[in-house]
Amino acid sequence: MTDNRPSRRLSLPSPTRSLSARLLVLTVLFVMLAEVLIFAPSVGRYRLTYLEEKLATGHLGILALEASPADMIDPGIEREILSHIGVYSVALQKPDRPGKLMLMIEEPVGSVEASYDLREAGFFTLIRDAVGCLVPEKNRVIRVVGWSPKVPDTLVELVMDEAPLQEELRAFGWRILGLSLVISAITAGLVYLTLIRVMVVPMRRLTENMIAFRDDPEDRARIVKPSGRSDEIGVAEQQLHDMQGALRASLHQKTRLAALGIAVTKINHDLRNMLSTAQLLSDRLAHSSDSEVRRVVPTLFSAIDRAVELCGRTLDFTREGPASLDVSRVDMNALLDEVGSDVTAEDREGRVWDNRVPPGTVLEADHHQLFRVFENLARNAYQAGAGRVTVSARQHEKALEVDLEDDGPGLSERARERLFQPFAVSTRSGGTGLGLAIAKELLRAHGGDVRLAESDTSGTRFRVLLPLRQTVRLKRNGRRAKTAA
Repeated sequence: MTDNRPSRRLSLPSPTRSLSARLLVLTVLFVMLAEVLIFAPSVGRYRLTYLEEKLATGHLGILALEASPADMIDPGIEREILSHIGVYSVALQKPDRPGKLMLMIEEPVGSVEASYDLREAGFFTLIRDAVGCLVPEKNRVIRVVGWSPKVPDTLVELVMDEAPLQEELRAFGWRILGLSLVISAITAGLVYLTLIRVMVVPMRRLTENMIAFRDDPEDRARIVKPSGRSDEIGVAEQQLHDMQGALRASLHQKTRLAALGIAVTKINHDLRNMLSTAQLLSDRLAHSSDSEVRRVVPTLFSAIDRAVELCGRTLDFTREGPASLDVSRVDMNALLDEVGSDVTAEDREGRVWDNRVPPGTVLEADHHQLFRVFENLARNAYQAGAGRVTVSARQHEKALEVDLEDDGPGLSERARERLFQPFAVSTRSGGTGLGLAIAKELLRAHGGDVRLAESDTSGTRFRVLLPLRQTVRLKRNGRRAKTAA
C-alpha cells in the first residue's frame, strides 16, 4: 500500500536540547546541592573545633597563673602567654574556687561586638554563626564562653579578634569548595556516562527506530530488535517489537482486504444480474402445482433476497469506517428462528438448532446485519463438526447477552489466538477466515461485541453483547437520521 503524501522527516533534538544535556545539567545541580548541604555543617563544625582549641589553650595558659604565688605573674610572661594564645584576655572559673582567674594583657581595640556561648550552641546555631563569621569584611572583637575541653566543669571565657578565625574558616571553605567541585565533576561525569549508556542510547535507538518504521511500516527490516534486557527499557523494546509486528500484519491484512474490495466491486454487478435471473425463475416456481415445491419457495425467496442484500453489503466491510446500519425493532426469537431455518435447510442428518431465547426479546438493531452475525457463527459451528447449536439470552438493564453454544470438538490453541483476525484462521478446510471477523465488525457497528467464552473438547461457546437501544440511528446510505429518545 503506497502513500503518496509527502514525507516529513523528523529529526532528533540538538545536543544542547537533548535528554543527555538535561541529564548532565540536572546531575551537576543535584550534586552541588548535596555538597552545599555538606558544606554548611562542615564550616559550623570547623568553627566550633577552632574555638574549643582556643578554650583549651586558654585553660593551659591560666595554669601558669595558678602556679605563681598569690595568683600573680610577671607582666612580661603574661603578655607572652596571651600572645601565644592569640587573645586579649582569658578568664577561668572553677566550681571549687570562688572568683575568677584572669590573664589580661591590655584592653582590646574597640568594644566587644559579639558574644558566643558554646554551652548553648545547637546544630543550626553553629551553622548560622559560621555563616555570620564569613560575611563581615572587617575584624570584630568577640567574646567566647564555654566549658574547657580538658576539664568539663571548668568555665573559660576569651576575648579575641575574629580576623584569624575568619581567615582559617575562609581557607577551609575554599578547600571544601574545591573538593566539592572535583567530587561534583567526577560524580556528575560518572552518572552522566552511566545514564547515557543505560538510558539515553537505548531511548535514542528506540526513537530512531520509530521514525524509520513510520516512514515504511511494511518493511520487516525496520522492526526493532529487542536487546534482551530485563529492565523497563527491555520491556519497552519487546512491547515495541510486538506492536510493530502486529501493525505490520494488520497493514498487510488491510492490503488484502483492499484487493478483495476491488475484486468484489468487479464481480458485484454480474452477480446481482445472476441473482435477478434466479429471482425471476423462483417467481414461476411459486405457481407450481407441486405442494412440496410451493413449501420450499418462501425459503428460496428469502435466501435469494439475502443474497442480493449481501451483494450490496459486502463492499461495506472493505470500506473505511464502521458499517452503515438500518435500525429497526428486532425480535431476537424470530430472527434466530430464521437463522435456524436457513442453516438447517440443508439435508444434514442430526443437525439441530435449539432456540431458547424468550419470545418478545426486542432490541434496536439492523435486522439483516444481525442475521449475518448469527448465521456466520452458526455455520462456523456446524462446519467445525457440531451437531447441535443452542442459543440462549439474558437481558440486562441496557444490554442483551446472547450465548451461542455448540457440541463440537472445540477450537485449537492456534485458532483461539487469532480467532477474529481476517484471513488469519478458518475452522474448516478452504475457509477464508472472514466469518468471525465480519461478525465482530458488524457487532461493533451496533455498539456491541463478540468474544469466545470457552472452548474445549466438549464444545465451544461464543458470547454476543448487544445494546438494547441505539443512540444514533443510521440509514443504509450512512447518513444520520435521528437520535433515539
